[in-house]
This record gives sequence, structure tokens and C-alpha cells, in this order.
Amino acid sequence: MADEIQTGLGRTGRLFACDYEGVRADVVILGKALGGGVYPVSAVIASREILGVFKPGEHGSTFGGNPLACATARAALRVIVDEHLVENSAKMGEYFQERLAEIPSRHVKEVRGKGLLIGMELYPAAGGARRFCEALQKRALLCKETHDHVLRFAPPLSSTRPRLTGPSPSFKRC
Repeated sequence: MADEIQTGLGRTGRLFACDYEGVRADVVILGKALGGGVYPVSAVIASREILGVFKPGEHGSTFGGNPLACATARAALRVIVDEHLVENSAKMGEYFQERLAEIPSRHVKEVRGKGLLIGMELYPAAGGARRFCEALQKRALLCKETHDHVLRFAPPLSSTRPRLTGPSPSFKRC
């Protein structure tokens, strides 16, 4: 089984994160991107043979069969394909990681990621990631601290290169 709730549908620059390992999972669990950021929806995908083990009434879910959720998911999938968002995630993720790695800061230990799921690890002496997240939010850049010392960036799959008119954000001032 592959849990692709956060990583699936292009977030990592491939349709599924497990594609990087050449894995074809028997069961894939999807969510988040499946709703296009508009409506909560999740799905389990597998072959008829595997899903056929469930008989009517043996399995259910809170939002199972919701017509609005299903229509939203279908529309989100069309946008992902028609707008080449998986490919864009790979291209923009590489660009974003390169730019982050260029930041001259004694606080940055490592920049890593796949596609537009990027982590910037800070040295413990930086005093935790939260203050950096708050400083970047004031500059209209959203990220989340994870494990106290990692900034997680997950920009939209439709991201484009910025048209910079001023200096880029600096970690020196944090």
C-alpha cells in the first residue's frame, strides 16, 4: 500500500512519490490534492481484484459516494493533467531548491526535497524553525516548521518563477 495523501498527484514532481522507487503499489491512498484545495475528498485506488474483496455493506466512509466530492475530484484531476502540473512541480521544485540552497546563512544545514515538497533543515543553534516561519510570513512566504528545525515549503503546483523587483528574502535578519 502506498500512502500518497500528501505526496500524490504531482506534489513531488511525479504523479506518485512511489514512482521514484519504481514501485507499483497494489493499493494507493489519495487525498488533499484530489480535492483541488476546494473540497475535502479522499480515495483508495486498486485493481478490481483487490477492491473486489469488499462486498456491499462491508466497507463505508464518512463521505463515500458524495457526488460533489466526486465531481470536484474529477475536475481537479483534469486540471492536473491539462495544465501539466506534475511536470511544473518537477521544474519549479528544482528551481526553488536551487534558489534556497543559494541563501548565504549560517543557519541553513541542508535543502532537500522532491518537486514542490521541500525541506530546509536548520542547525540546532538557529533556535528552532518557528521564528523563521513567522519572519517569512511577514514577507508573504508561507512555510511550516516540522521537527522543530525544518522549514517545509509546499507551494502550489501551478507556481511560476517570481518577478523579483527587490532583494530576495534573507535569513541573515532572522
